[in-house]
Amino acid sequence: MPRGRTVVSCAAPRGVGGLGRHLHEIMATLTRLGQTAVCICTSDADASPPAARSSRQLVGVHALSTALRALPMPVSPAVRARLFATEFDADAVRRLPPAEHLIAFNSQALWQMRAARRARYRSLALVSANPHIHTLVRQHTRAHRLYPLEGSWAAALVTRNLAEYDRAERIYVSSSYIRASFLEHGFAEERLCDFPLTPDPRYQPAERAPAADSFEIVYVGSLTVHKGVPLLVDAVRRLPHRDLRLTLVGGWATRGMRRFIQSACAGDRRITACPGDPLPHLRTASLCVHPAFEDGFAYAPAEALACGVPVIVSEDTGMKELIDSPSRGLVLPTGDLLALTDAIDAAYKGETLAG
Repeated sequence: MPRGRTVVSCAAPRGVGGLGRHLHEIMATLTRLGQTAVCICTSDADASPPAARSSRQLVGVHALSTALRALPMPVSPAVRARLFATEFDADAVRRLPPAEHLIAFNSQALWQMRAARRARYRSLALVSANPHIHTLVRQHTRAHRLYPLEGSWAAALVTRNLAEYDRAERIYVSSSYIRASFLEHGFAEERLCDFPLTPDPRYQPAERAPAADSFEIVYVGSLTVHKGVPLLVDAVRRLPHRDLRLTLVGGWATRGMRRFIQSACAGDRRITACPGDPLPHLRTASLCVHPAFEDGFAYAPAEALACGVPVIVSEDTGMKELIDSPSRGLVLPTGDLLALTDAIDAAYKGETLAG
């Protein structure tokens, strides 16, 4: 971490969702090191306690939120992603204070980097929450080839990400998976800095596990193709066990995924989808499955492990490094429906993931 007054920017409310949690961990680290840190992020009045909110700089991003609310659902994920990134970046530029260092998240940092350089900031750093953009595009292409239910946003941000990589003196990576993706594409290893992530402390095992009359599978996160949600739904639908349940905790952002999830829930009453706090679902879960085609870290299965819930994740998930024993989890080939179906079936029967 840099020494001196540092601006950290991210287009998420601090502590909310994966990016927000990532942002919070960076800010907390700077605070522990005794550094002066200014946080530029989107505001969420309920995202953190007043004490935390009073110590940060919030971006209103009025134009951003207004524009996104006005867009109809059929607008492609690529258009939404590009608008979200550029609107936040432009608003953050207007709010950059005098400082020595900038740490900004990928896809949303390019104009801030240019402005910080003009303002004679001493260093520019990037937080890559995803694998290298070329790896990201490749994995999204795999996912959408299998399930052409919605478009991908990845290709729309290639140019922006590559320009950010060029300007960053260092890039913070949260997993060996992200690190390896940058090395694969010829990135200099000395410019990569490890920044391990941890679940929020509220994710802990329940004091008393409730008696289970069903086998509860939980997925937590955005309901998208590249997170492997259709793959998981298909795996569950192939299994005959009547007392098996799948709860998808999250929301969709496209018409294609809405139709797919609603159809799956209507056709198989064992499957349900709901937004909200994942912790109550993890408290009663038998298994957490996160079969993403790419996920730089993946807080959700890490949080499940912290709650004492075994996990199944893909090879393209950064948190797979946390699976240190066969009773805690399985790492499966990415996009392999048969392997996923068999793994869930074995866990249901108690043949694997039995503590």
